[in-house]
Amino acid sequence: MVQRITISQHQYQAQNGGQEADAIIQLQTPQVHYLMRVLRLNVGDRFIAQNGQGQQWLVEITPTTNEAQVVKTLTPRSVQPESAIRLIAALPKGNRFDEVVRQTTELGVTHIHPVIAQRTLLKPSDNKLARWRRIAQEASEQSERITVPEIFEPVSFQQCIQHPIWEGEHARADAKETFQNLSSELRYICAARANNQSLKEGSVKEGSGREGSVPTVHLLADLLTHQSANLASATLPSIVLAIGPEGGWTPDEITVAINNSYKVASLGSVILRAVTAPVTALSLVASVRDLLI
Repeated sequence: MVQRITISQHQYQAQNGGQEADAIIQLQTPQVHYLMRVLRLNVGDRFIAQNGQGQQWLVEITPTTNEAQVVKTLTPRSVQPESAIRLIAALPKGNRFDEVVRQTTELGVTHIHPVIAQRTLLKPSDNKLARWRRIAQEASEQSERITVPEIFEPVSFQQCIQHPIWEGEHARADAKETFQNLSSELRYICAARANNQSLKEGSVKEGSGREGSVPTVHLLADLLTHQSANLASATLPSIVLAIGPEGGWTPDEITVAINNSYKVASLGSVILRAVTAPVTALSLVASVRDLLI
């Protein structure tokens, strides 16, 4: 197995008119320690460098007297782009979101949006975001992902749902592409289970235009149904998954999601912990995705 590390953009330095085969990568001291002391690589050994945004290079360690090691690029690697899978996750108590980040990264999530829900107890500290991003980078390298998930600042659930940051990203693209991206996006708010009493009569507030009982789909069944209806497509469209906190979503939050084109989805007949539900949901998405490869 060829080892890999993630580099930042400023570490990659093109040479001789920008030819990738002549580029060099300036490694940071911790990266040198990891490659030379932990992995015990030597001068002349090769590994994969990636920028976490879909680009990879096969590189070779070269002799140097500098504290930071210089490597030269041998060849860029061709990689397939990943379908967007966004996870909106209410923050659990303690440090348990670390495991959510690590395991959903291994399963293919591309964007993680931590949110503060009405039943959220955790108020994250300022250094949490940097920690989550470091965990995502390590998990991406370990699982041989071509990208590192982008992790955003925690915001309120309603702000994330009603003013999604990715629609602003689409708005900067071509208008026709924008319409196609938004119209094909699959959005799910995952409830505790299909027969959850909170989804019975009256769970949707009056004035929403959707009074009454809430139709619930099983996430896996709905994804398979969608793909059966779009057999010509070799990939899944963009997917957004919203996972609630301990105690689940409130009726108000479910109403907001439904009014923003989210389907209420079940992950099965059992109650899952707040840290288990994101992994279960991503596993179901990965199962469908892998059937298409």
